[in-house]
Amino acid sequence: MKLSGRRTAPPEQHAEPAGRVAAVPGRQAPPAPPERPVGERLGELLVGRGLVTPAQLAETLLQQPAAGRKLGTLLVELGAVDERAVTAVLAGQLGVPLVDLREQEPDAEVVRLLPPADARAATAIPVRRRGERVQVAFADPLDPAAVSAVTAAVGEPVEPAIAAPGDITRAIDRAYRALGGVATLVEAFEATESLRRMSQTAQQVTSDDAPVIHVVNLIVTQALRDRASDVHIEPQGDRLRVRYRIDGALHDVLALPGSIGPALVSRIKIMSSMNIVERRRPQDGQMGMEVDGRTIDIRISTAPTIWGEKAVLRLLDRDRVVFRLSELGMPAATEAAYAKMVRAPLGMVICAGPTGSGKTTTLYSTLSDINQTERNITTVEDPVEYVFPSINQIQIHEQAGISFATGLRSILRQDPDVILIGEIRDAETARIAVESALTGHLVLSSLHATDAASALHRFVEMGVEAFLVATTTIGVLSQRLVRRTCRHCRVHYQPSVEELTFYAQVAGAQARAKKTFWQGKGCTFCAHTGYLDRVGVFELLPTSDTVKELLIAGGSVEQLRAAAQREGMQTLLQQGGQLVTDDVTTLAEVMRSIYVV
Repeated sequence: MKLSGRRTAPPEQHAEPAGRVAAVPGRQAPPAPPERPVGERLGELLVGRGLVTPAQLAETLLQQPAAGRKLGTLLVELGAVDERAVTAVLAGQLGVPLVDLREQEPDAEVVRLLPPADARAATAIPVRRRGERVQVAFADPLDPAAVSAVTAAVGEPVEPAIAAPGDITRAIDRAYRALGGVATLVEAFEATESLRRMSQTAQQVTSDDAPVIHVVNLIVTQALRDRASDVHIEPQGDRLRVRYRIDGALHDVLALPGSIGPALVSRIKIMSSMNIVERRRPQDGQMGMEVDGRTIDIRISTAPTIWGEKAVLRLLDRDRVVFRLSELGMPAATEAAYAKMVRAPLGMVICAGPTGSGKTTTLYSTLSDINQTERNITTVEDPVEYVFPSINQIQIHEQAGISFATGLRSILRQDPDVILIGEIRDAETARIAVESALTGHLVLSSLHATDAASALHRFVEMGVEAFLVATTTIGVLSQRLVRRTCRHCRVHYQPSVEELTFYAQVAGAQARAKKTFWQGKGCTFCAHTGYLDRVGVFELLPTSDTVKELLIAGGSVEQLRAAAQREGMQTLLQQGGQLVTDDVTTLAEVMRSIYVV
């Protein structure tokens, strides 16, 4: 079997149609893509460089025939290796230039040579001119159809290069904006009297040509391209405000006429099979869409306000790559201690934090790290946000009688070694989780709590005896997410007196030594926010004998926290201060994101 990643399935079809792919008469034929050199295979190269283990390679090769994907792609999907690391190895193996689109922004002049539909169809983007050729970054520079199509569309000689597929997709999203045509659609909507009455009847939004349908599609498309996790559609008097939540913070992206609001919400309700007549009560729904060749699930919530119905759309990308534990931002000591906890044969490990703090991502990264053939791993989730081919995952379905408690009971009859509970929400689920840990299973779960010490008290407040919590819990990982300062536009700045006072409290001696602070001024990479991507802030509380004795004796949250700190636990605020010291984020972001009662 050839490990270098031969295409085993046809190219993925994209939502936008492909553009011109035929050669132009009289024009020089496009160059053939580089030939794959004979030598070490991709799997051997990755193992030789220590990027994957022989066991991970063997497991992936076992799954490859059924998955129908290239070896490198499948290794990335399974979380065994970073996408950029695979791309760098491929560049050396194929002998093509490597383009890091995080460091090099494509030239706007050459980007315009390639229509967006062709760019997405080929997963390629022009980067710059090199002499008489246009350097184009491809996800697969050996794909002759992609190279030929791009060369024909650009109309000039092309020099194929390679870049990480995710980086190419993000560069395309930055270069081609989906919301550019919204103004024309709004004008068409306002000019049509029948569409103005759409708030009274749903039939007027069912036509595929209705402007409001295109507006909804463009809003969702641009949200996905901007890495938004949520879309807020909010009526406010005579205008409709559209905001995206990107990296945990909301940003205004559109201001539409208030008259389009009812029609927009009605269209969303139709797509998610909700009751469009009922506007006085909150409703929940779900739908699926395909955007730029990516399948996404959208959870929808509507609520009545004094100005009309508000809708919030939560976007869940089915094709997202699972992070590895080493990519979450844990300090080395915390990562080592946590990795040891989750390899215990039995007990309970809790991931705690408020909504949107990254608990689910951490749990999935944990599963990816401990997933082995000899282990039976079963999950019960609501919803299933990542799909693992080799893990048994159960979706909560309240109408069918599948809740966390009932699903957990059924899992216990399936001979599990590791059980993941998406969230412990009630006393019944908490008790079953504790009993599962007592009977020889490793239980992983998330819990809403402000910090690690508070999470232990949450179990007691739910009615679980303190001695059972102390006996079964191996440790609690509390976390938050803070935005990273954009490396592409960061500049020096002077923090305020309030920020410096806060920094002195959490960083101690390091605060006195630090003289230079950075913040992002805003650029195209970070959508002019000054921040790009997020990193976790973690607080790991091992349940030592001292902590167990305090918990059983009824110790307060403050006493538990103080005891853990005496034993070496770094708090969330201390970890946040360290990120400022390391120039990863800003003081303002730590103060905004990390709050502990």
